[in-house]
Amino acid sequence: MTPTAAMAAAAPLPRPALAAYGVLAIPLAMAALPLYVHLPKFYGDHLGVSLAALGALLLVLRLADALVDPLLGAWSDRARSRKGPIALAMPVLAVGLVALFMPPVHGEAALLAWLGASMALVYVAFSVATINHGAWGAELAADPVERTRVTAVREGLALAGVVVASVAPALLGGADGEAAGMRRFALAFVVICLGCAAVTLGLAPSAPMPAARGAPVRAGIAQAIADPLFRRLLAVFVANGIASAIPATLVLFFVADVLDAERRQGLFLALYFVAGAAGMPLWVRLSARVGKVRAWLAAMALSVVAFVWAALLGPGDVAAFALICALSGLALGADLALPPSLLADVIGRRGRMEATGAYFGLWTLATKLNLALAAGIALPLLAWLGYEPGTRDARELAALAFVYAAVPCVLKAAAALTLVWFDTRWRSAS
Repeated sequence: MTPTAAMAAAAPLPRPALAAYGVLAIPLAMAALPLYVHLPKFYGDHLGVSLAALGALLLVLRLADALVDPLLGAWSDRARSRKGPIALAMPVLAVGLVALFMPPVHGEAALLAWLGASMALVYVAFSVATINHGAWGAELAADPVERTRVTAVREGLALAGVVVASVAPALLGGADGEAAGMRRFALAFVVICLGCAAVTLGLAPSAPMPAARGAPVRAGIAQAIADPLFRRLLAVFVANGIASAIPATLVLFFVADVLDAERRQGLFLALYFVAGAAGMPLWVRLSARVGKVRAWLAAMALSVVAFVWAALLGPGDVAAFALICALSGLALGADLALPPSLLADVIGRRGRMEATGAYFGLWTLATKLNLALAAGIALPLLAWLGYEPGTRDARELAALAFVYAAVPCVLKAAAALTLVWFDTRWRSAS
């Protein structure tokens, strides 16, 4: 029995309260996708900004964004409630997204300056809202099973936001093109963002805050870093996160060049995310019966068994890849629902939640570094193996298939071993 299992189980949150808490994840997920997928193309192709200058600016902004997250998390622990920082952040996020996709300036220098200022606002607002929303969920429930239920609802609604954001720009743009669609999406986002924030802030139950209002900001960060259980869990999260981020980085190349099915990219992505959302209840129930660690290990095994076959696919293997997307998407549900729930268990294992924002700030930092590390591993490795986008050379396509499918499976296996290592320490602490 883990330390948190000995805590008295509180009454489950009513479904309306749980939904009210989770609905904020929809606009947060909707905001994240355009920042990574659409924004570079919008400024590069549509507005004519130099790709070199754009890439350098985005790199600096993203590194600064990741590094400031622990400070924002520790600062949030000093607030009177989680609702206060979120109430400040969401309007800034809404206005910032409009500013990003409706710049009132012209010329490369002015556009880069506008992008830098707008992106800084969006990143800070997004981080404050995301960290506090995650910490709030951890503090809402003292029971380990209930924590997984809270996390699953939040992440399931986040997947719904991802699906909406992935199709909305094209639908809103219509014959006017993607750039017009992004402007209309940004305006629609304001309504969705503020509406969901109003529901969450007005109807979701508050949670007790950690007693950190008088403590220095650095104290919470130091407490989290010094926690050996947290460091082990973070190692699992990073290894598993990179394993998931490499296919996300390369999937469009794989579908276009290996499968020769570029027109079906949206279908494959939608299938993957819908399967992830559909699998959430399964992992919640399984983790309640066998424990979160064993359930997560089962999901990792499913992911490897399903995904490794992608390395053998070729042109026209659409049905086989759709099956792989469905099964690996099912495993995604566990990757989203269980790690934050385990993190909440680690924070509250002594019977009280302390420095929750600082823990989640470091967790958010790791999430963002996973994306950067995945690109830093996969793209140079592909270049070293000789792959170039659009190729029809068999050796280059084999290299792409290997990096896309085999490398993530090796990393996923390493994450599973690290999770067993974490579990050994976790059980000894009970």
